[in-house]
Amino acid sequence: MNILITGGCGYTGTILTNDLISLGHNITVIDTQWFGNFLVAEKNLKILKLDIREYDKIPLEKIDTVIHLANIANDPSVELNSKLSWEVNVLATQKLVENSIKNKVKHFIFASSGSVYGIKKEEKVTEELSLVPISTYNKTKMIAERVLQSYQDKIKIHCIRPATVCGFSPRMRLDVSVNMFAFQALKNKSMSIFGGNQIRPNIHIQDLVNVYKHFIFKPNLPGGFYNAGFENLKIIEIAKEVAKIIPSKIEIQSSNDPRSYRQDSSKLLLTGFKKKYSVRDAIKDIKEKFEEKKFTESDRCYTVKWMKTLNL
Repeated sequence: MNILITGGCGYTGTILTNDLISLGHNITVIDTQWFGNFLVAEKNLKILKLDIREYDKIPLEKIDTVIHLANIANDPSVELNSKLSWEVNVLATQKLVENSIKNKVKHFIFASSGSVYGIKKEEKVTEELSLVPISTYNKTKMIAERVLQSYQDKIKIHCIRPATVCGFSPRMRLDVSVNMFAFQALKNKSMSIFGGNQIRPNIHIQDLVNVYKHFIFKPNLPGGFYNAGFENLKIIEIAKEVAKIIPSKIEIQSSNDPRSYRQDSSKLLLTGFKKKYSVRDAIKDIKEKFEEKKFTESDRCYTVKWMKTLNL
């Protein structure tokens, strides 16, 4: 299969690209490489250092499936430059799907976000609930989804709404909750928790990669939206889980952030997808990789800090 991945050098994209390469597929990666490139040269891998806003340079001829991961990710990063975020997250997405249709691409998989629901009182936050985005980032994802759905009669569209991702990647992130707490514990033997009762949905990075592969290899599954998150945990519960694996103190500080997010992924599970990993697995893997010196802390591990360095 000929697959094009935008953001293929990113946190999730690096693992997805490597998995698909190992399965023998021909992969084209489009990435600005702002955070580096940790992919190894392979005969069936083409890497183009390219901004997705340069949409006319993206080679879509003979591509079977587009996996669109590239975006300005998370609330603080988007707030740095909202114009850039709307251009990348929405306008470039529209141009990419339009050019995909022109080039007869059959399948378009979009990485949205579980945060599009906003704050919900319901225990089970399913795909049927209304979207009430509360940040610019959430809004860019919601609008991008709606743009894509307007083309659903011309191309198969699957919109995946991931929870907060956790676990090790060669392109490591230390600014997502589980990873951040695990690294604090490894580095300082203590974790700083703001509040603690806020709930966050989580997904292991390999499970998320497997979700994308699930839809790549089952393109005939009904189009539309699919939640991808399996463990709705309080922040304090995440910290306690870290402390069981990496002995450390938990320092609780006051917080005025009441936001709690949940996700229910029953719809995804009904398609035959099986969850294999957990937050606990992610913590253990981060500890192991740190001790093996497979990653080190740098500004590149923190999206906002590195984007400020790049003057974006």
